[in-house]
Amino acid sequence: MGKKRKHSETGAAANENKEETAVERPKRTLLGFKDGSSTTTEQQQKESSIATFRNKEKVLVTCSRRISYRYRHLMLNLVSLLPHCKKDNKVESKDSKGATLNELVELKSCSSCLFFECRKGKDLYMWMAKCPNGPSVKFLVNAVHTMEELKLTGNHLKGSRPILTFSSSFDKQPHWKLLKEMFMQIFGTPKDHRKSKPFYDHVFVFSILDDHVWFRNYQISCPHTGTAQKIDRGDLEKMTLVEVGPRFCLNPIKIFAGSFGGPTLYENPFYVAPNQIRSLEKKQKAGKYAKKVKAKTRRKMHQLSNPLEVDEFADMWKE
Repeated sequence: MGKKRKHSETGAAANENKEETAVERPKRTLLGFKDGSSTTTEQQQKESSIATFRNKEKVLVTCSRRISYRYRHLMLNLVSLLPHCKKDNKVESKDSKGATLNELVELKSCSSCLFFECRKGKDLYMWMAKCPNGPSVKFLVNAVHTMEELKLTGNHLKGSRPILTFSSSFDKQPHWKLLKEMFMQIFGTPKDHRKSKPFYDHVFVFSILDDHVWFRNYQISCPHTGTAQKIDRGDLEKMTLVEVGPRFCLNPIKIFAGSFGGPTLYENPFYVAPNQIRSLEKKQKAGKYAKKVKAKTRRKMHQLSNPLEVDEFADMWKE
């Protein structure tokens, strides 16, 4: 059998190799290493936070009590289109609704709010607000058509990110620019949201006509050739838009500097309240009845002033 090596020789050789290759590790504390490596890691974190911006926009969607079924369906259609929104219970539409809504937005950790307020079971008002500091806009919603009513052929994936398109009229006046920025922040789905899909397959269209904002939702329909998943470059020109719904029209009433109130930044001079429109219609109907009554009195006065002559042959056949 061979002789065993001495432990002293092996230990000395191992120590020599350690001294050549290994470097002393600095002492670590709760705040980092003592040799200044903690400062470098903090700088890297700051640089990474400055370079990358993560959109954490969340929208609270709620409505007032005694809302009609059509307006409630419209609200649910918007909830299905916005994967970054949160629903909540109904709120009483009183003067103090601004404070309660701001508190709800804070509890739900949201940054924006869409509040549908129904008056008299007929008129729908939509509040669009950035909480808690504002601004906020009050709209009158007209020409409401839900997805269930329209029965359109368009169909896009639920939770996919939309492309927002705006007409050129949004860049002409300052209040339209403000509305455009609010639409972009509220209706734009944040990137890498956990409930959203990482691609675009539908378009939100905001256009201005007669000082009203018209909303449309279209699916991007692409022709696929064969079993290939990718689209050929020539097929991009053949893309078509198929409407999905819903449809509605927004008539801006006022823009406030705060959330659900505050100083007025803009007031629509062409806005006419729906109560005033209904009262004018009633006056027109009442005017028709008054015209009929006046015509009857005029006819009687004319008959009295112009009596008919006595007919000589009226009683000839009675004898």
